[in-house]
Amino acid sequence: MTIRKRKLGKSGLEVSAIGLGCMGLSYGYGPATEKKQAVALIRGAVERGVTFFDTAEVYGPFANEELVGEALAPFRDQIVIATKFGFDIGPNGEQRGLDSRPQHIREVAEASLKRLGTDRIDLFYQHRVDPDVPIEDVAGAVKALIEEGKVGHFGLSEAGVQTIRRAHAVQPVTALQSEYSMFTRDPEERVLPVLEELGIGFVPFSPLGRGFLTGKIGESTKFAEGDIRNRLPRFAEEARQANRHLVALIGEIATRKQATPAQVALAWLLAQKPWIVPIPGTTKLDRLQENIGGADVALNATDLRELDDVLAKVPVQGARYNEQMMKTVDR
Repeated sequence: MTIRKRKLGKSGLEVSAIGLGCMGLSYGYGPATEKKQAVALIRGAVERGVTFFDTAEVYGPFANEELVGEALAPFRDQIVIATKFGFDIGPNGEQRGLDSRPQHIREVAEASLKRLGTDRIDLFYQHRVDPDVPIEDVAGAVKALIEEGKVGHFGLSEAGVQTIRRAHAVQPVTALQSEYSMFTRDPEERVLPVLEELGIGFVPFSPLGRGFLTGKIGESTKFAEGDIRNRLPRFAEEARQANRHLVALIGEIATRKQATPAQVALAWLLAQKPWIVPIPGTTKLDRLQENIGGADVALNATDLRELDDVLAKVPVQGARYNEQMMKTVDR
């Protein structure tokens, strides 16, 4: 099976139009997936044409990189692995804040290379902007790693426009990874125009609104212990009730297109710009197959206008993060 390819901006880095976000296999949405099943899922993605895989040292922590490295070892030269630095992780795996000091970036790169079992990180993102370290120093540290062949491309995550410009001036940024979907449209006004201007690709995480846009989450849905959605205002019961209208419309368009709501949500993102590559996550092979099918759903101008009209009339209710989490987002 082949999926269409896309280039992340002007960098020349070519990946499948839909990637796989691997975080949820180890972290964030309840208990970790059993290892054998997780390896089978990642390898199943490769067999279905996915070439872009996203992980980070903090997922687990560390367990997700090891899993991704093991699962992708047989296909290493056919695929692109993205991982991230930027957190200070304590001896027991606790997050102790941010740390993007150049020396720490190098330490994380070396440790990630070992866990991934590879000699290069294809795309190395700063996971969150560190207000205590000038972004020029961060970009310079990644530039040195690129010159040594340990890193292929530099990325930023949840960065604001000034940070993007300043980083890009030191070392061209290949991709920005931030939350973007019909459920979270924050990047549209300021960030997307800057990415277009500078030739930077965009990798939306949570492109299915953390599952909400699939139509499978109702007001009474209960999330597992340890699932981050228990802490997000947008997943409070009243917010879920208020946001049902959007899911209902996506469902109508999906029926018309003989597709699923998840496929319409991904097709909407792909229709926004040719350099956007969403990375939905899943733990199930049938969902993976469904998500990949989103690349084959063509939304016409009428479909897109209909969705935009509803989004404009009835804004999504509830903040995407709680106050503590918002502090790490660079604006």
